Amino acid sequence: MFTIREDDLSSEQTRRLLALHLAGMQANSPAESVFALDLTALQDPRVTVWSAWHGDTIASIGAIKALGDGTAEVKSMRTAPEFERRGAAAQILETIIDEARSRGYRGLYLETGSGSSFEPALALYRKRGFANCGVFSDYEASDFNQFLHLDIESAG
Repeated sequence: MFTIREDDLSSEQTRRLLALHLAGMQANSPAESVFALDLTALQDPRVTVWSAWHGDTIASIGAIKALGDGTAEVKSMRTAPEFERRGAAAQILETIIDEARSRGYRGLYLETGSGSSFEPALALYRKRGFANCGVFSDYEASDFNQFLHLDIESAG
């Protein structure tokens, strides 16, 4: 098990994991399809970030961004390489879903890419009930990106 806490983005470990996330998105996505939030964007009041910790070591991060229409978006999901497939991301995702439910959101959306580097995350989202959907918010569809949605009211 991991300890999940709301993250104020001030720790060096959190910032390093976010930098790894941004670098990974840039390395595995066409430049015009990188929508990962940088540190400044994650400090927006509409965004809440959580981190999963194993002792004093960060394992994973993830965020929720309120979209202003009774829905929210999952952002900045990333697991440190040494903690991959150990449940940290699943705990972060559950925290995000629980928060969306407690805030009364109808649904959660996410945008992600295509290709082998995105498959582990896609498997996690689909296992939790996210399904493909159309474009949402300000995104534009491309051959690279894909969009998923979770109906909070039916998510158990």
